[in-house]
Amino acid sequence: MDWMNSLFLLGGVLLFVSVVATTLSARFGMPLLLGFLAVGILAGEQGIGHIRFDSFPLANVIGQLALAVILLDGGLRTSMSSIRLVLKPAAVMATWGVFATVVLLGIFTTFYLGLDWKFGVLMAAIVGSTDAGAVFSLLRNSGVRLNERVQATLEIESGANDPMAIFLVTALITMIMQPEQSGVFAFLWMLILQIFFGLLIGWLGGRILAKLVRRLNLADGLYALMIVSGGLIVFASTNMLGGSGFLAVYLAGVIVGNKHSLATEHVLRVMDGLAWLAQATLFVVLGLLVTPSDVLANGADAVVIAAFLMLVARPIAVFTGLWKGDYSRREKIYISWLGLRGAVPITLAMMPLVMGVPNSNLLFNVAFAVVVLSLLIQGTTIPVMAHRLKVAMPPKPEPVDVQDIWLSETESVQLTAYRVVAESEAEGVHPDKVAPISSSYEWRCFTLIREGRKVELHSDTVLRENDTAWYILPPDQVDKMAQYFTETGSTVRMNFDFFGEFVVDPGSRAGDLAQAYGLKLEAGEESLSLLELFEQRAESKHPVEGDRIEIGDFGLVVKELDGNGSVKWLGLKVPH
Repeated sequence: MDWMNSLFLLGGVLLFVSVVATTLSARFGMPLLLGFLAVGILAGEQGIGHIRFDSFPLANVIGQLALAVILLDGGLRTSMSSIRLVLKPAAVMATWGVFATVVLLGIFTTFYLGLDWKFGVLMAAIVGSTDAGAVFSLLRNSGVRLNERVQATLEIESGANDPMAIFLVTALITMIMQPEQSGVFAFLWMLILQIFFGLLIGWLGGRILAKLVRRLNLADGLYALMIVSGGLIVFASTNMLGGSGFLAVYLAGVIVGNKHSLATEHVLRVMDGLAWLAQATLFVVLGLLVTPSDVLANGADAVVIAAFLMLVARPIAVFTGLWKGDYSRREKIYISWLGLRGAVPITLAMMPLVMGVPNSNLLFNVAFAVVVLSLLIQGTTIPVMAHRLKVAMPPKPEPVDVQDIWLSETESVQLTAYRVVAESEAEGVHPDKVAPISSSYEWRCFTLIREGRKVELHSDTVLRENDTAWYILPPDQVDKMAQYFTETGSTVRMNFDFFGEFVVDPGSRAGDLAQAYGLKLEAGEESLSLLELFEQRAESKHPVEGDRIEIGDFGLVVKELDGNGSVKWLGLKVPH
């Protein structure tokens, strides 16, 4: 009993300290995952805790379980519209991108370290894929807003590239340990099984779980438990059949998450906490597992390998994989830079250790160092590089909180909260007269919170800075209302700098705009609409908000899309 209580106390203390430490990592601009990792290292045998933990099989089990939960949560939050937008390029990056990265890095590692080529390529295969947990966590908590094409590509690539990485690592371990069983057709068959069963069981499992969520009447907290247990069933059964459990559980999450209902709202709230628990546990365990002195001994080699990976192998893989895609040069550079590594490479590095591959400690130590360098360098520069490469979007006015009020299992209205920003249009205005919403829907302020207390509404009540007003609004008015509460002179100027000073109708004739501003168009372009002109000149055939073209010194920018993904408004940026 004392041993058990000591174990519970130790686990609780480590997780508690990890969570509290995230406030420090956020304050210093460090990825939260590094905070969890640092706690594990400090508690380890060479840290202040002196805890000796060297069970790679147990760490591998924890890693697999945690990654399954993280991928399930990521799938639940991935919209089907994003997948449709970037399915082909993301699939190319999840296959060719990983393969090209591994080949280039494997050749470099083989010659740089003077290793057998199979060992060099195995090292490259371990760190060759991006990590879903790191991408989901760091992108969504970076404070920067990317256009939908770039963000969706990074997230879906990271969620779908594990089959190729696992295939390459498994194939190379087999070639090293059992060369007589190595064959091209056997390896290709293994890859086909990984993808086929991953897609098949993920799709079937997702459909079954989505139907169960809608039809079963459970206590609120049990829906998430059902989805997590169902996701683990999908994950484990796919692996047992030779498929990719990671791909299957991610796909199952996507299918469930896009079936919006009362139950999925309960699932998302609980899954957010479970995903953080999985990430915290995983990185604390990895920190306990590593021996810092061994990692530092291979630190110089890891720095060189990481530099080649970030600056050469990943960019070549991205530019060759996306050369026919709808991506600008700046977007490709940013996607190249955001090849984040996380728990997946470290988990893959455990496979050679568990299977007894000679000199596999070197693989683990280098992989661990590469992950730390990726989080330190790439993870901390997500906003900086986005602004420098001009792929960052202006902050979108949004409510500070949204609560769904469900009228039935499938019908709901949204209760939205807005906080008054100083010098915004809402300041000094009655809550019911903030915006002249043109709608047959009769709207009014539901309640007003000031300094944490409810305020009774009277005819002379006006909004003050930091007040929070709650409304029930039509869905198409939610973001428009946010503009009145959040936009100030500085945010308006920011939007003007990005989208332009004027808003123009995409159906307007390009020749009329050219005549008004003295613009020079190519032959035959005068008769086109502005949208047709934009589509003809744009690098992307599927425009997203923020895409732009240049007409001389002027710019046309996609300002808003309608519900069907078509361009609703264009911004006109006039040169100073």
